[in-house]
Amino acid sequence: MTTRTLAVVSAGLSTPSSTRLLADRLTAATVAALRERGDDATVEVVELRAHARDLADDLVTGFANESLRAAIDTVVGADGLIAVTPVFSASYSGLFKTFFDVLDKDSLTGTPVLLGATAGTARHSLVIEHAMRPLFAYLRAIPAPTGVFAASEDWAGAGGVDGELARRVDRAAGELADLVAGRPSVERPVDPFADVPSFEELLRGH
Repeated sequence: MTTRTLAVVSAGLSTPSSTRLLADRLTAATVAALRERGDDATVEVVELRAHARDLADDLVTGFANESLRAAIDTVVGADGLIAVTPVFSASYSGLFKTFFDVLDKDSLTGTPVLLGATAGTARHSLVIEHAMRPLFAYLRAIPAPTGVFAASEDWAGAGGVDGELARRVDRAAGELADLVAGRPSVERPVDPFADVPSFEELLRGH
C-alpha cells in the first residue's frame, strides 16, 4: 500500500466557514476513494487566514517567514492538492490568489488538484471554470475534471448536505484519487542545511 500525501488549502475567513466545511467534505471523500484504490493517505491542512499578514510581508519583501514557508512546503510537496476558496466579487478571494502568487511558478507542475468554491448564491457557480481553472492551468497543475461549487442552499439537505452536492463531492474525489493513484509519489526535497551544526556547537569544539 502506497501512502499518498494530500494538501488542503482553505481560504475561508471565518471560523467555522462553509469553505472549510467543503474542504473537509472533499478531503474525507478523497481519502476514502484512495483507500478503495489500495492507497493510504495523510492529510495536511493549510488555513490561509492564519497566514494573511505573512503573505502580505512576502509580497513586499520577497521572503516567506518560517510559518509561511512550512505552509508552502506542505503544498508543493504533496501528491495531490485540494484548493477551496470563497467567492469575492465574482472570483476567487484575494487571500487565495495571493498564496498562489507567492509560489514558484513551476512548483505545482503536474500536481493533481481538486478545485472547490463556496458562495451565498448559485449565481457564482461558474467561478471554478472562468477563474480557478485558468489559474491552475497557468501553474501547469492538473485539475480534476469535476470542480465542486457549493452555495448556501446546498447545505440544506438531510445531514446538512444536499444530495446533489454529495454526489458531486464523491465524483470529484474519485477523479482526484485516480489522478493521485496513477502518479509516482513525490520525492521530498532534502534540505542540505538540515544537519548543519550551530555556531555555538562549532565553538564548543575549540
